[in-house]
Amino acid sequence: MEGEIYYPSYTLEREISNFIKVWISVVVSLCYCYFSAKFIPKGMPRLFSIIPIVSLFFALPLKLHSANLGANTAFFIAWLSNFKLLLFAFDKGPLSHPSLSLPHFIAIACFPIRIRQDPPPKSPSNHEKSLKSQNRNHPCPLDQDGHNSQDVPPPNCRNGENPHPRITQKGRTSIRNYAIKGVLVALLFRVYNYSDHIHPKANLVISGFLMYFMLEIILTNAAFVARAILGLELEPQFNEPYLSTSLQDFWGRRWNLVVSRTLRPSVYDPVLCISARFMGRKWAQLPAVVCTFLVSALMHELIFYYMGRTRPTWEITWFFLLHGACLVVEIVIKKVAKDRYRLPRVIAMPMTVGFVMGTGFWLFIPQLLRCKVAARAFEEYALLGAFVKEVVPGVVKLTIQ
Repeated sequence: MEGEIYYPSYTLEREISNFIKVWISVVVSLCYCYFSAKFIPKGMPRLFSIIPIVSLFFALPLKLHSANLGANTAFFIAWLSNFKLLLFAFDKGPLSHPSLSLPHFIAIACFPIRIRQDPPPKSPSNHEKSLKSQNRNHPCPLDQDGHNSQDVPPPNCRNGENPHPRITQKGRTSIRNYAIKGVLVALLFRVYNYSDHIHPKANLVISGFLMYFMLEIILTNAAFVARAILGLELEPQFNEPYLSTSLQDFWGRRWNLVVSRTLRPSVYDPVLCISARFMGRKWAQLPAVVCTFLVSALMHELIFYYMGRTRPTWEITWFFLLHGACLVVEIVIKKVAKDRYRLPRVIAMPMTVGFVMGTGFWLFIPQLLRCKVAARAFEEYALLGAFVKEVVPGVVKLTIQ
């Protein structure tokens, strides 16, 4: 029937088997990319050699049907890995670091981590001096790494701060915060068991908070595992989005910084430089923002297709296009007013958060509910619990014998 979501029947054993096969394919494919890059020059030759891997990474999530394994795998390889590989084809992005070992290359390609170095202050080098001289006539100025920089700072970069701060003194606070969020997720899941007796709008609110908490915990855990095994630094995935004072603040500095850091070098910066040649630096930001939100919309539609295997309704696309258009208006107002007029934080913060939540409950969350992600997750946890109860006693007996 039209609009009805069909979920193929699968057993836990079969799903785990497919999960292992998918990730073996991912590791083998990334080994090919790592070693082939040593012989294939950057640019179009390397791009053509990587395109089959990119196509494979788009197809592999179709082998998985579970809400947990399938959705996470789709995000990591179809989105993060593919965008990083496309940057790598042109010797850009985190995978192009010359000192990367093969294990680091694989981990950084798959997960929301990357190498960060904070060199001590030093006098400007010849390279930095040449960049400064290029910036005088370059339509899109370059930073010390040769990357583009414009009016909007990278995520978490304000007032000249290091754009990628290390998690050091706040480590204990972060652990406590994640523990609290883990408890909240458990409580919300418990409440969701009684969703049939809860008002539909209340279910939307519960689903929205579940999505936020689970996304933060999943991304952080994946990065933490890679850090523990390979010694890579963990980067923050969210930066208190409920404190946002504008859409620019929300999307650029606070919400899902993994996606923000992926889309900026792969979509935003290239469009910004091209637009600057035709529109000038002042307004080149606008088409870059629109294109970034459009690509994000299409990738979200793809992730939702992996989760639900149903024809897209394009509500997700309208959500991101709406936010992209509103962000363009916000940027234009700021440029025209030259930041002379700013709303007080006590007004700007509830307006921003209210707009994001209102449009999310209108266009974004309903699609998430249609995929029945929460219900399927519950079923998978029940299957996993039954599997553990059945297998663990047998393993214990074998160990004792």
